[in-house]
Amino acid sequence: MSKKSQNPFSSIISVNPYNDSYLTGISSILTHTKTPQFSKEQFAISYINTRDFITSQIEITKNISDEDLYDVINNRVYDEFALDQAVEYQIQYVETFNSLDTENRHFHVFVVDPLTITETFENVVHKIKYIDKIIPSPLLIKSLYVKELIESNGVHCYIYFQEHDTFVTIYNEKEFLYTKSIKYSFVEMHERFCELYGERVEYEEFMEFLTTQNLKDTQSDYKEYFLKLYKEIFANISDILTYAKRAFELEKIEQIYIGTQVETVAKFDEISEAELGIKSDDFEFDYGFESEGAYIDQLHALMHVYTSLNEDEKYECNFTTYFRPPKFLQRESGKLSIVLLASLVLAFAYPVTYWILTYAQSLQYDSLQQDYKEIHNIKTTREATIRNKEADKKKVLALLDAEKKEYNEKKNTLIKIHDVKVNYPMKAKLLSMFTKDLNKFDVRVDEISYAQSEEIGKTFSFELVATKDKKITKLVKYLTKTYEGKFDFSLEEIMFDKDKRRYFSELKVKIL
Repeated sequence: MSKKSQNPFSSIISVNPYNDSYLTGISSILTHTKTPQFSKEQFAISYINTRDFITSQIEITKNISDEDLYDVINNRVYDEFALDQAVEYQIQYVETFNSLDTENRHFHVFVVDPLTITETFENVVHKIKYIDKIIPSPLLIKSLYVKELIESNGVHCYIYFQEHDTFVTIYNEKEFLYTKSIKYSFVEMHERFCELYGERVEYEEFMEFLTTQNLKDTQSDYKEYFLKLYKEIFANISDILTYAKRAFELEKIEQIYIGTQVETVAKFDEISEAELGIKSDDFEFDYGFESEGAYIDQLHALMHVYTSLNEDEKYECNFTTYFRPPKFLQRESGKLSIVLLASLVLAFAYPVTYWILTYAQSLQYDSLQQDYKEIHNIKTTREATIRNKEADKKKVLALLDAEKKEYNEKKNTLIKIHDVKVNYPMKAKLLSMFTKDLNKFDVRVDEISYAQSEEIGKTFSFELVATKDKKITKLVKYLTKTYEGKFDFSLEEIMFDKDKRRYFSELKVKIL
């Protein structure tokens, strides 16, 4: 069974410390927040850029116990990276599994200078005080596989352009494998573009072109130099992928996902596919969130997905030093206060409790006695009232039955009178009217019948006889046109009797 993530917080705030942007998530709604504030019910998560940490893979023999593991990794990292022993670097690690090596355990280690954390998050903690998680940005991508936003296995490469960093990250069989920062953040891209163009272009103008212009359609003078810039970028990425395939013995990169921190018109996935020859798609996924406002940075969305994962589904690699203080009862001062309070309570508990119970019982007894007297009087009065009402009820019911019987008799009499006065004259009037129309077209009637029900309504049936069938059809045409909206005429067939040399048909007339 997976271990559930216990999250007592009502909202989540994700932080990009490099551009001071904040995104608040409540339920499935994400909202940009310009003035973030501290809240006890708010879970805060952020990330650290690839260029701000060192990462590598190391092997540790399985003979090392879990209690000694951190110390062994810590010593190995200081030795292999030649770190300054005077600086207490923050070191985190993620274990990976290698079925081919049965003697060693394999770890991805991440090393951060504590001064980098302090400088990067100085403004953030000034606003929201605490940061519960600070994750290396490439590890957030694991969320895509856990949430099955990417279902396929194999080797996938992720390229993400940001204002102050651009990283290339590789996952193999849904697990983190390798990451590298390249010197083509938006700021660095701007500097290189100015070198290629030969003139100084304002950063805002550069970003406007990058985000609003498609190289296929634009006729700008910048087009040629942007193409050169993109070729340089993807040539650098190609070298990284070549190294990764050789270093990790990968047959091929099956898919590239490429995206940017800001919304762009340029199709980077198409450029990537053309330059690298690898199937490429946008770094754009349906996270199940509804956003209010501007474009959402993918890393912001990934941070919100990360917080919804179970503990055993995500990489636990937390660089935060801005922990919340423990609850009052977990602090030493809180524990001392509880002990003192418990001592006082125990000292006075018995005598105070005995006196309170005695006094409470006497008050309760007096109150119940008074209530009994009042309720007994009310009970006696109501019993007498109920007996009187029951007698009156019987008399009224007898009168009601007599009135109902008389009402039904009068009602039936009136219905019969109405039927005689209304229905019979109406039928006679209708028969007289139809007789005139029959005579007009020289059509006789052998038999007339009348039926009435909820299914067919009020319907006359005329058995027609004529010397020619045209007389019957002309009659029906005339009746349908003359009495449209009053009657519904239906005639299924006209039959010819050779012996009598007459035409017979049944005409049904339904009163609407």
